[in-house]
Order: sequence, then C-alpha cells, then structure tokens
Amino acid sequence: MTDFTAITLVRLEGGRSKASANLGLTAHATFSGALAWPYLYSWPPRQPGLIEEAFDELARRWRPILDAFDAVGVDVGYEIHPGEDLHDGVSYEMFLERVNNHPRACLLYDPSHFMLQQLDYLAYIDHYHERIKIFHVKDAEFNPTGKQGVYGGFQSWINRAGRFRSLGDGQVNFKAIFSKMAQYDFPGWAVLEWECCIKHPEDGAREGAKFIADHIIRVADRAFDDFAAGGVDVAANRRMLGLG
Repeated sequence: MTDFTAITLVRLEGGRSKASANLGLTAHATFSGALAWPYLYSWPPRQPGLIEEAFDELARRWRPILDAFDAVGVDVGYEIHPGEDLHDGVSYEMFLERVNNHPRACLLYDPSHFMLQQLDYLAYIDHYHERIKIFHVKDAEFNPTGKQGVYGGFQSWINRAGRFRSLGDGQVNFKAIFSKMAQYDFPGWAVLEWECCIKHPEDGAREGAKFIADHIIRVADRAFDDFAAGGVDVAANRRMLGLG
C-alpha cells in the first residue's frame, strides 16, 4: 500500500467513524488487513523479522484510524478471522502491543471461526471480555477425518471437515457462550450472522432469530440464595459471631 493509499484509507475510516457516531453506534465492525497472512505457515522458513515488520506497519496504518474513532467515542471491533493478520488471540495481542493498548482497538467475537481453528472459544471470552464489543452469533462444525482436517483439502464447503452451519445445527456451545456474556455483562447486541452449506437462508434466518431469543439470559438482580434480599446487618452479624 502506498502512502497515498494509506492516507485515503485513514480518511475513509475517519468518515466511517463519524457515520457510526451519527447513527448512535458505540462500536464499528472491521477487519485488520493481511500483510503477513500469506506467510502464515511455518514452511518454507520465513525471512527473520518479516512478521514483526508486517505488524509494525499494520499498527502504523491503524493508529490514526483508531484515534479518529476515539475522537467520536466509537470502538473499533476487529473480527478475528482467518485470512486476516489478526486471526487469533496471540496475533491480536501482537497488534495491541504495537498500538500501545489503544482503548479503541477492540474485538468482534465470532465463535464459528474459532471452532474451525480449534481454538478454545470459551476461554477466549475469559481472556478478552473487556475488549469484546460486538458479537456475531454464528455456528460451525469440525469433523476431521483420516483424509482432511483444518485446511480442508481444497474442497467445497459441503465437503470440508470444517463447515459453517445454520444457527443451532453446528457444534458451538452457545449456552455456555451466552452464560459467559451474561457473567461479564456484555453490553452489546447478539447479531445473527448466517452462513450454511446445507440449509436455505430463509429457514436459517427464521430459526436463528428464535434461537438467539431463547438463549438471551435475563441476569438476576440479586444472589439466588439471598432469600430475603436483605442488606448487611452489622449488629446481627456481630451477635452471631458472639461479638455483640
């Protein structure tokens, strides 16, 4: 990317930051870009410093964009996605370090991509819940065989070991995900993203909307064992301890 193109990108994303703010949005979904992605695999050996240079440049280009979003109070939610340099937690942290933990360098959480990578998508929430600002509710399945695994053998979607599925038809544990989101008081929307190599999209949309509604958790306003919903009674506590 030339400097002219980089400047154009900054102006374009700056306009999007203002558009997001004007719409009353608090988070903007995007991808990181992919300078290093062609060199993902460890063979043939990479030139020393190649990945570090790619991430340094990625951070240089994104820093003014992040500042533009910060100026209007909108978070940037990177979709952690194969094909992008930010494709897992480690690569996200490499980028975050280079933008000095910028407060607007946040995350779009989509467990389907982690299922296909065989990444622990529940532990990911524990690690990054403070940065997760957008939630794509999208399902997937991974069924490796003696002939193919994560890379899919150049097959069509229907013949891959890892496939996106209509919501509820895959292997993602959404009960656990929604519990984690409720536990950490996720403030955003649960957005249906539909992709499936089998089911018709209209059926997927109808079933998916109900699926999400059935999984949203109404958080309790007090502990389940606080039967009387009472406050702290210091005098009573001291009497029970033999101190009153």
